[in-house]
Amino acid sequence: MSLRVIVLGPPGAGKGTQCRRLATVKGLLHLSTGDLLRAEVAAQSSLGQQVQAVLESGELVSDKLVLSIVRSRIGSQTDGWLLDGFPRNLTQAMMLDELLGTLGQPVQAALNLEVPEAELVQRLLGRGRSDDTEDIVRHRLHVYAVQTRPLVTHYQGQGLLRHVDGMGGIEDVAQRICNQLG
Repeated sequence: MSLRVIVLGPPGAGKGTQCRRLATVKGLLHLSTGDLLRAEVAAQSSLGQQVQAVLESGELVSDKLVLSIVRSRIGSQTDGWLLDGFPRNLTQAMMLDELLGTLGQPVQAALNLEVPEAELVQRLLGRGRSDDTEDIVRHRLHVYAVQTRPLVTHYQGQGLLRHVDGMGGIEDVAQRICNQLG
């Protein structure tokens, strides 16, 4: 049986690291929204051309366009997938639920990586990226709290939410994820 999982958590929680690891271990397609957008642009697909035009105008890529890209990648996927960075808000979650229903690929679990805010700030500041100043990091965490954290309630209401302690080493967190997924 294929595994279909959404991975939630604030910036710095380790979503990308854990998704790459879990995708390899379980043989799943890892769909990172940012990576998908860049891949479409690089491939110069019709979707990629639309994305590039939006990005060049300085606008955000629309929910509908991101959903089209996700659809193109998971539409025929039979080995399962991990969504990392999508959905980002309730509107996207409802659109995704509808899409997955039509594809016959409903979400089986939503993992929520939980890390205290003080640790998130330290992790993000420790990456050494020029755009990771303390003010920017705290703003990103605020945006997450307002826009994305409501997804925890959404997936909890569907009986899909699984809480994962994101503290500790990569292997420790990976083991907790595997324990949650069975």
